[in-house]
Amino acid sequence: MKTIFFPPSLPAGSPVAIISPAGSVTPEQLSQGIELIKKHGYEPVLGKHVFDQYNYGYSYAGTEKQRIHDLNWALSDPVIKAVWASRGGYGCQHLLPEIRMKGFKQNPKWYIGYSDNTVLQSYLLKQGFASIHGQTIKTSSFGVTADSYQHIFDILSGTLPQYTFPADPRNRAGEVTGVLIGGNLALVYALLGTRYSFKFRNRVLFIEDIGENFYALDRMLMALDAGGVFDEISALVVGGMTNIGNEKENAQYGESFDAFAYDLIRHRIEAYDFPVYFGFPNGHIHHNLPLIIGSTVQLTSAQENVELTFI
Repeated sequence: MKTIFFPPSLPAGSPVAIISPAGSVTPEQLSQGIELIKKHGYEPVLGKHVFDQYNYGYSYAGTEKQRIHDLNWALSDPVIKAVWASRGGYGCQHLLPEIRMKGFKQNPKWYIGYSDNTVLQSYLLKQGFASIHGQTIKTSSFGVTADSYQHIFDILSGTLPQYTFPADPRNRAGEVTGVLIGGNLALVYALLGTRYSFKFRNRVLFIEDIGENFYALDRMLMALDAGGVFDEISALVVGGMTNIGNEKENAQYGESFDAFAYDLIRHRIEAYDFPVYFGFPNGHIHHNLPLIIGSTVQLTSAQENVELTFI
């Protein structure tokens, strides 16, 4: 297996690029997150097109050419020490064929984001680099917990968090060690069968999602099943499942861990015997603790709690 490289920790005062590889944002939406970066001793540097808008069936943060310009600048510029996505949404897949890695490989840096950024993190991992699946800049103004950001800054400074979260009755207990992959389920699904897809064999798959109909969630799970993903993974970690189905019909629509979504997932994997851990606090939820895609993790479960340790 290819060695996975962890980017170096950031010295005080390091420049952190803020880019918008997918949906559009406004300055007001990023102001609080930018202040957080400054508060922790880093210098936020805005991409040239971070606030651009281009409407083509969706409000993108600029054309594909403008967005790839900012992504390649942030990845390649040796002055920049980390790259933080302003938001997700949709649009990162447009950029995959035009990513340039030469400068990044000479000066690796942490990439931070989640949601649509899952496709960029899959790309980076295939190139051998770990990344942080955590809060974007925009969501700092949405009532996200302080720990959701603090643990990102801990990782940037070289301290790996260790997590304990409540055991769910749907869990399939067990202890497992493996490389962590995944992110937003819709994007893991969208990459299946492409050269950008994660490799699944003997890996710990994490999934989360928001705003899907129950039938769409089921369809994605069936695609993973038919694609052999569940035959290959060593464990499954399930995070936030929120705003699933119809708001008027689903009493748990606004909950972080939708009970029926969890039951649906459990049903689709019941033929397999790998360990399953429901309820990890990561995803489109207020308490979104960062995971490191490409890290080796150890998961151990007891009757009341599950521990996730980065090794």
